[in-house]
Amino acid sequence: MARYTGPKDRLSRREGFDLFGKGSRLTRLTVPPGMHGPRGVRKGSQYGRQLREKQKVKRLYGLMERQFKRYIDQALKKKGNTGEMLLSLLERRLDNAVYRLGFAPTRPAARQLVSHRHVLVDGQKVNISSYKVSQGETISLTKTAMEISPVKKLLENEESKIPSWLERRAAVGKVVGLPKRDDITEPISEQDIVEFYSR
Repeated sequence: MARYTGPKDRLSRREGFDLFGKGSRLTRLTVPPGMHGPRGVRKGSQYGRQLREKQKVKRLYGLMERQFKRYIDQALKKKGNTGEMLLSLLERRLDNAVYRLGFAPTRPAARQLVSHRHVLVDGQKVNISSYKVSQGETISLTKTAMEISPVKKLLENEESKIPSWLERRAAVGKVVGLPKRDDITEPISEQDIVEFYSR
């Protein structure tokens, strides 16, 4: 599956939010990208706000447009709140689960762990980032992955906050439930995304 490989700082600056977990390495977050800088900001319309929210979530989870649209279509077919169903589907991606378990510092790093065959689901190597984890499955790392310096440092940190739908012991995590809206800490307005696609 394709992924964005261009400059990332400009995407975070466009959304005014650190999308890729770069922290202090992220420069000029309050200034939008482009040669006009702050003067390039216009008063936003309702459509513009919905578009920005859709782009933010799409980039946050590292998806391209076609793949994101498929998640929207799946969420629309499910019973219940469409926005919450969409976020639940996105949270259940394997790369996101690896990130939420604290095995990787960022989602792109988690995606790399998965694509390089360092992640095991129920003891089997899975290298598909979009694999949808299910309740009862265990997620673990290979011995090689546990020797990677940033991963090793994260595994030693026992204070990492794990969402309620996951459990972790050392380098083994388990899916104990389905993601709920309260588990997502990022500022997301899912209603704007649903309205964008409902036009």
